[in-house]
Amino acid sequence: MDRRTGRHRRWRPLVGTLLFCFAYLVVVLLLIAGTYVFGAMADAPELPDGGPDFGLVGNTALELTSIAIALPLVLLAVLWPGRRPAGTVSSVAGRVRWRWLGWCLLAAVLPVALLTGTAFFLPEGETGSAESAVWVGWGSFLTSLAVLAVFVPLQAAAEEYVFRGWLTQAVGSLVRSPWIVVLPQAVLFAAAHGWGTRWGFIGLMVFGVVAGWLTIRTGGLEAAIALHVLNNLVAFGTLAAIVDGLASDETAADSPWSLALADVVTTLMYAALVLWLARRHQPQRLAPPMPVPVPVPPFGPPPPYAPYSPYPPYVMPYGAVPGHPYGGQGGVAPAPPGTGTAPQGDVPPAPGP
Repeated sequence: MDRRTGRHRRWRPLVGTLLFCFAYLVVVLLLIAGTYVFGAMADAPELPDGGPDFGLVGNTALELTSIAIALPLVLLAVLWPGRRPAGTVSSVAGRVRWRWLGWCLLAAVLPVALLTGTAFFLPEGETGSAESAVWVGWGSFLTSLAVLAVFVPLQAAAEEYVFRGWLTQAVGSLVRSPWIVVLPQAVLFAAAHGWGTRWGFIGLMVFGVVAGWLTIRTGGLEAAIALHVLNNLVAFGTLAAIVDGLASDETAADSPWSLALADVVTTLMYAALVLWLARRHQPQRLAPPMPVPVPVPPFGPPPPYAPYSPYPPYVMPYGAVPGHPYGGQGGVAPAPPGTGTAPQGDVPPAPGP
């Protein structure tokens, strides 16, 4: 997608990555400073690390926000210095394909349900034994669920736009092998969750590889976003149902071998379901080819053209190719001067030499 603009340079993804990292660090520091100021003004109690305590739901919302702010920064990096439409990081169609996203969410229901049920029955499950779990009450649970329903999708989507979106396309603009494209982002994705257990790291890396491969195979981020969002919603919702569950700082990186193995199996199951749906619904996998402009003589007015969406930079005001997806509707180049051939459409004939 980076090469589709015709303005690709090898330095653009490198500079964009550095600028994104710098901007993200600055924005996170500003967010932390803002929470300290707001906590002092609201006379909020302090956490053990000295930060303000806004309660379990408030603290969780802040943590999710600190990740979600990466989403607009990725889009800005695509616009500049990427110099291409922001939607090209979402899919080859230049936008989020909402219908295909809905099918992928439907495919994720069974694998996520199996993983959640397995986590409850494993002796080393994340939530501990059933005897230690205390129901938090309907009021607190529904309040937490409403907050999580807003912030978790943004957090999960932001991670996908960073790793399966920007990083995958940045590496893909420099190399040809899809496996070289998929592996770096998977390792960085696992490392971003911290080092808990060896099995947890492997499980996260397998998730990153499968999500990256599905992104390339289906031509967009929808499959990866669907599984990530639903998995995180169920995981956070389960913790919200337990007293002090949201206070846990454990992540998927801390999974024991049994839970990590269940995660790998359900991730592969989801990939198989998505591939089956892709064969039935045929989502667009490849971007349209780059247009080849037709030379236009310096005599006579340019032919009419229609703007092409969703790639405005690709509109060719001169010499549009008939019937080409990037060439607009009805725009054709006039005949070379002196050929005596009448041009097509409503373009006046070019004078002779």
